[in-house]
Amino acid sequence: MKLLIVGGVAGGASAAARARRLSESAEIIVFERGPDVSFANCGLPYYVSGEIAERSKLLVTTPEQLRTRFRLDVRTRTSVEAIDRSAKTVRVRDLASGREYTESYDKLLLAPGAAPVRPPLPGSDLPHIHTLRNLHDIDRIKARADEGIRQVVLLGAGFINLELAENFVRRGIATTLVERNQQILPPFDREMTSPIAEQLTATGVTLILGDSAEGFEATPDGLSVKLASGRQLPAQLVVIGIGVRPENKLAVDAGLSVGPRGGIQVNAHLQTADPDIYAVGDAIEVQDFVSGNTVQVPLAGPANRQGRIAADNIFGRSVTYRGTQGTAILGYFDRTAAITGASEKSLIQAKRPYRKVYIHPAHHAGYYPGAQAMSLKVLFAPDTGKLLGAQGVGGAGVDKRIDVLAVAIQAGLTVFDLEEMELAYSPQFGSAKDPINMAGFVAGGLIRGDHPQIDVESVLNGTAADRPCLIDVRTPKEFSAGHIPGAKNIPVDELRERIGELPRDQQIAVYCQVGQRGYLATRILRQSGFNVANIGGGYKTYRLHVPATS
Repeated sequence: MKLLIVGGVAGGASAAARARRLSESAEIIVFERGPDVSFANCGLPYYVSGEIAERSKLLVTTPEQLRTRFRLDVRTRTSVEAIDRSAKTVRVRDLASGREYTESYDKLLLAPGAAPVRPPLPGSDLPHIHTLRNLHDIDRIKARADEGIRQVVLLGAGFINLELAENFVRRGIATTLVERNQQILPPFDREMTSPIAEQLTATGVTLILGDSAEGFEATPDGLSVKLASGRQLPAQLVVIGIGVRPENKLAVDAGLSVGPRGGIQVNAHLQTADPDIYAVGDAIEVQDFVSGNTVQVPLAGPANRQGRIAADNIFGRSVTYRGTQGTAILGYFDRTAAITGASEKSLIQAKRPYRKVYIHPAHHAGYYPGAQAMSLKVLFAPDTGKLLGAQGVGGAGVDKRIDVLAVAIQAGLTVFDLEEMELAYSPQFGSAKDPINMAGFVAGGLIRGDHPQIDVESVLNGTAADRPCLIDVRTPKEFSAGHIPGAKNIPVDELRERIGELPRDQQIAVYCQVGQRGYLATRILRQSGFNVANIGGGYKTYRLHVPATS
């Protein structure tokens, strides 16, 4: 068996190592266009501030180590230019010498990755306007920062640029973040990004939403970024992070099928239209685990697993890739945002029925010192309770809960299974009723009809004529600190005595801080004959939708 692998970073390196473990006799050649293999893409922004102090730590392995440990023929600075499928050969060019040669294969694996989108805007070829994909890119970005620059503009508010923003802030560089959408972190639902947006502003980042770059000009002080709004932003460094495109030219030129977004099309065995050619990583289209739709999800975890699965199939094992559910996480200083499965906006776009709950627990028992708040949003099928997606934002503990929910989604579990989950408990680690259980209790109660819920958007977006009577059942102190406009304050402990103040000919929407007292108020009023619903997640959910800074 002679296996050629095009691309030596995540998926390609993973496939090569797995292939060698499966076959000691196979001839395995890895072609990598750059000088490095298997480097830590996701760690690159942290090199800018010195959080990762040594560049060598970003190298997961080296070509020499792969040659020594796995007996791989690793050829860096080498580009595969074309595939001849009928002859089962590739045309290769040594980028250092320019020499071209042909290499034959029995099986070929494509793992070329995806390239950052760089729109051809006026002035985009000026010095110090960069994208971030590899070590060479981060070397140039860090070198510019080391020159003592004062201002950086980051175009795009996705994961990479938010991580860069944190590290520029740590260096004391004035940072401006520009995003075309009306929210940061586009994969998330908008309200779940507001705590991170608030943290960006609190740490000194200038956040500009609903705007985009139209061009760049050189100035005596460096650069000027011209926005569509007409605003001009001074900078000495610009990083463009507005998305990626699959590197598909090799596949397209070889006549392999690509999808509408340009991703190489593969089957469940990660095999292309040619049975001797496989493809993995950011360059391919995959099946969304929740919806079953074809998507592109450029994440390191799926790419590494795909490399392993492709190698298994190349060497005779029949293994299928289950799909990608887009589990991802971001840290910004002491805040965390994480997502898995479908978002609400993706379910709306797919016209798929769903329900949702918000909970706002502490990450461990509240009486134990150091408890940190979080907000969880869980989406599920309205009839069966099958889990569809989840998002979390807050301090410590968000990662743990999203990981549990990611496993639950892949296992096909329901909100009723969340009610029964037995999770590790000690007051410094969790609560006797873990946030996972609490999400299950709230969602399960909705399906069972225990507590009718009204979403806060319905209250905010409704007209005056159809808006329900709003009752805030928190204490007067909480009410005076902030409340939903138009609400009347009747504390839950006074509700039974003041029930005569409530209208019987109008729907009533009650809320508290997080939903628990609102649930009790709903039960009291329902059993007294009122048409009542609890605003899901209470005032804290309202604040996600309408941040205090808005």
